[in-house]
Amino acid sequence: MSTSLVPALATAYVLMLSSCTWYHSEPLSPDATSISITQLERIQIDASRMPLPELASHRFDPSDGFDIEEVAMLAVANNPALKLARDDLHIACAQAYSAGLLPDPQLSISSDYPGALGTTRAFNYGISMDVMAIVTRSANKQSADATVAKTDLGLLWQEWQTVAQAKQLFIKSRFQAQTLPLLLQQRELTRLRYERMAQARRDGNLTEDSLTAALTAYSDANRQYSDAQRTAQQTHHDLNALLGLAQDVQLQLTGDDNDTPLADDAIDAALHVLSERRPDLLALQAGYEAQEQKYRAAILSQFPSLSVGFVRARDTSNIYTSGFQINLSLPVFNRNQGNVAIERATRQRLRDEYQDRLNTAHADVAQMRADTAIIVRQLQATQAALPEVDSAATHAAAAYTEHNLALGAYVDAQSAAVTKRIDAATLRESLAEQRVGLQALLGSAIPDAYSSDPTFIKPHAK
Repeated sequence: MSTSLVPALATAYVLMLSSCTWYHSEPLSPDATSISITQLERIQIDASRMPLPELASHRFDPSDGFDIEEVAMLAVANNPALKLARDDLHIACAQAYSAGLLPDPQLSISSDYPGALGTTRAFNYGISMDVMAIVTRSANKQSADATVAKTDLGLLWQEWQTVAQAKQLFIKSRFQAQTLPLLLQQRELTRLRYERMAQARRDGNLTEDSLTAALTAYSDANRQYSDAQRTAQQTHHDLNALLGLAQDVQLQLTGDDNDTPLADDAIDAALHVLSERRPDLLALQAGYEAQEQKYRAAILSQFPSLSVGFVRARDTSNIYTSGFQINLSLPVFNRNQGNVAIERATRQRLRDEYQDRLNTAHADVAQMRADTAIIVRQLQATQAALPEVDSAATHAAAAYTEHNLALGAYVDAQSAAVTKRIDAATLRESLAEQRVGLQALLGSAIPDAYSSDPTFIKPHAK
């Protein structure tokens, strides 16, 4: 090898190593990292990073408890599944960066050492480049960029769904806090009646079938209260898991939830531009665009694979030559037709998936609107009946206190009032959850050039 070439190659090798990324280990932690109550008191959230306008304009202050918007903000900032989704976005960004890099040139070196006297060492130096990689680079880069947009919009949609889940769990928790005392009151009323009737049965003043009916009512009330306690515990577990909190953290939930149905004209307006509002639909559009570019790249790859290089050589008779080399595949059998067919079929599937998602979204909104209308009518009827049963319960309590009413009638009147209050609370909870669910289905304003990663600005999804 030429003595002048060795230092040049050594210098190039050193420069190449200096630009490489070096490995650093990052061991896994054996400890749980869920937020404790002490950490929760110090947590800070940047409202400007929130994915919805109502959250971005809300002040996060856990010192006075957590209202429904603050619970949603905490979910966006600390939900474990969203952290994984953001990692997926970083992977997609890295893949887009990789797709935009040009292929490295290929360097080949060979040397022959003849055994005969009077001959010279022969060598062959060559450098080549894959031309087809350059031809398909634009399509691959656009496909990768569209995939990043799809992943980013998918993350936004997942954040919206997490917000809806957090709000619905907030509503459930508040509802359970209201109804548990009512269910306890119901249980105590039936227990009182059963104990009095059991004493009367022991005294021979009551038949066995009457006592059995009282025991059944008490057992049912006790079961309902126990079931409600377990449901409340499950809601606590689900909410803390969604927020990334340790299970021993008890959130102080404050404020009111909104159970006012969305206006029909607002729903109709949102439906009209649904494909421009919902991140999952925009993500599918971006995914379709990515597949379009993959299909285009597959078609470009039908052309012969071409690699072009330059060669410098010397033979054993000390004659120098310079030339070029071309490696060309012959498109006789394969011609990349298999990949073209795969990408074309995949594009058709994505097209059908988008249309199905859009149709399902319209159908879900229609079903939820009809369901909301039914709940509104039920709630109106229940609230209209509340004054009457409350008045009857008040009169029964006064009469029972004055010993002018039997225990059974008193318990029945009080139980009827408690049951009606539970019914009204249940319907209000359903209405509030329906509102949250409908808002999630309809979508909201899409932030311009939205990205959860401040170091990356995605292309506009159109």
